[in-house]
Amino acid sequence: MPPVKELHVNGAARPVDADPARMLLSVLRDDLGLTGAKYGCGEAHCGACTVLLDGRAVRSCTTRVESAAGKKVSTIEGLAVGEKLHAIQEAYIAVGAMQCGYCIPGMIMSALALLTKNPEPTRDEII
Repeated sequence: MPPVKELHVNGAARPVDADPARMLLSVLRDDLGLTGAKYGCGEAHCGACTVLLDGRAVRSCTTRVESAAGKKVSTIEGLAVGEKLHAIQEAYIAVGAMQCGYCIPGMIMSALALLTKNPEPTRDEII
């Protein structure tokens, strides 16, 4: 398979030269310098690596970069507009939901995917 030459990340086309079998997380962090998504378990369980792929939450540690080619990738770095944080980021700050901060980007991206799909989820849907 030919290498992936471009990803559409946070609203911009970004050149890459990535083996299609590499994990999206690796390309985002190592090639594009987008370090908001974190490596946690490496098995798609913990969610620290969550990004949106065409609006759907995916675990980037187990998502091959070839499956992101031609799709819109959204990372935590793309949520703020200038100095203006996204409403979900503001909400986390307002209630002090920071813990150590390592998994917060994945939580925020998961929340964004849920709220985009369902603006008024039930407690069970949130859990």
